[in-house]
Amino acid sequence: MQIGLINNLRAGRSDRLVSRMLGVLRDYPEVHHVETNRAGALPYAITDLARRGIDLLLVNGGDGTLQHTLTEILRNESFDRIPLVAPLRGGRTNMTAKDLGATRNPLHGMRAVVDAARSGRLHERFVHRPVMRVSFDRGQRSEYGMFFGIGMIPRAISLVHEVFPPGRTQGSLGAGLVTMALVAKTALRPRAGILVPDKVDVQLDGEALDRAEFRLGISTTLQKLFWGLDPFWGQERGDLRMTFIASDGQRFAAAAPGVLWGRPPAFTTPENGYVSRNVDRAQLRLSCGFTIDGEIYGPRTDEVVTLTTDRRVTFVRA
Repeated sequence: MQIGLINNLRAGRSDRLVSRMLGVLRDYPEVHHVETNRAGALPYAITDLARRGIDLLLVNGGDGTLQHTLTEILRNESFDRIPLVAPLRGGRTNMTAKDLGATRNPLHGMRAVVDAARSGRLHERFVHRPVMRVSFDRGQRSEYGMFFGIGMIPRAISLVHEVFPPGRTQGSLGAGLVTMALVAKTALRPRAGILVPDKVDVQLDGEALDRAEFRLGISTTLQKLFWGLDPFWGQERGDLRMTFIASDGQRFAAAAPGVLWGRPPAFTTPENGYVSRNVDRAQLRLSCGFTIDGEIYGPRTDEVVTLTTDRRVTFVRA
């Protein structure tokens, strides 16, 4: 088995940890590793590893590094066949890696994966997941990732980068604190400042929602978000877990705690402005920005965004 590692040197971890990772790699000479310090270098790094016929790809970075890597693999088909992908918790935000069961220390995670490959026990760490394809108007572009959001979520991400200094507090800790603060503010002053709702036309599996203004719209193929949040309660069989909360959603303050952890009160129905479904396809017409795995895409007038899950990846728990 050919093993490769993408090592994002600027993913939010300390220089000391980066140095330790490079030191640990000396114990694993069979691992082909490439180091990057910017997103623009990832295509070249992945192409280099693809030429080596990599079967197992470890990704030492955060959610953004993993999202760019998945896009290179699935959209640009850099590899002859899709490799196994093992995300390490090596960035500021590691929502996907954590959901897949990765250990907190990326060094321990890397050792565990490579040791499992050496001993022939790698299959015990397999986690099969659909990957979200996000297609939008900008040059008929498609990105692959695990999380999509509009409304409160991209605003929370932007606010995290404004409020917290660079480093670990810009990760899940900062995102969680800011999200909770915005939820509280929405309950008190739901249309003030950055909480002005977004106008979005939504179709889920071809069925239009009867609301067109939302505080929140999110979709994922993960089981849990940061802080263990699980704001989804659809029972359908689709791979895209989606939740929308309309601007006129009733009794938001009372609903929020249960909604955030997937235990919504009985009144959170579509008639009252709350929709949560598992679907195969979603289409949104919007003029607001959105986020894919933490990366913000600015607003474009009447942009059409389509979400599907046309590819599956075998991840490896690190």
